[in-house]
Amino acid sequence: MFPSLTRLRRSPSPMAVKSVEGPGVSGAASPAQHQLHEDAQALLTGTLFVALGVVMFRHTGLLTGGTAGLAFLLHYATGWNFSLVFFLINLPFYGLAYKRMGWVFTLKTFAAVALLAVLAQWVPQWITFGELSTGFAAVTGGLLMGAGMLMLFRHRASLGGFNVLVLYLQERFGWRAGQVQMVFDCAIVLAAFAVVDWQQIIWSVVGAVVLNMTLAINHRPGRYMAV
Repeated sequence: MFPSLTRLRRSPSPMAVKSVEGPGVSGAASPAQHQLHEDAQALLTGTLFVALGVVMFRHTGLLTGGTAGLAFLLHYATGWNFSLVFFLINLPFYGLAYKRMGWVFTLKTFAAVALLAVLAQWVPQWITFGELSTGFAAVTGGLLMGAGMLMLFRHRASLGGFNVLVLYLQERFGWRAGQVQMVFDCAIVLAAFAVVDWQQIIWSVVGAVVLNMTLAINHRPGRYMAV
């Protein structure tokens, strides 16, 4: 029902983009698969970028969207460990990932989520901020997270949760992943009024826009597609 994610390629139209595997693709030429070491490098680098953005957001009291945003909300409201909450929230989404995108995508996504949970816990032990502007954290953290997620998308992985849903919607209906994710993210950020100050909400919205504009520009049907 749902073909696997398409190869990164430039194409004159969305109709020229073909799926790599799955039923109904016989005779279609497939670009070379990523090697195992290439996937490993992308997963490590992508999750490290996202973890740096998460640490910057957490240091300045900001939030993001998706399951990370839900984990931030629970962390700020209850004091629960962000990494543990993030990992647990994503567990229900692996069934959808497997059903819609196959076991390779699901395993890579599980690895990316686990890596991010570990790195978000460890990075603050490796680097600390003496002074960090909230505005700088919103913009730079958003760029880092967007770039990291883009790396994961192009290696047929995600950070679970809403990432799985937006990739499905892009593949199925041609909706841009960044724009759909932005809707979800902004809804979560608005819900944060109950737990953080309005100044933090405004900067969180800026961070969400920066993150998702990075995806919307660089991850779109007919031009750049996920691997």
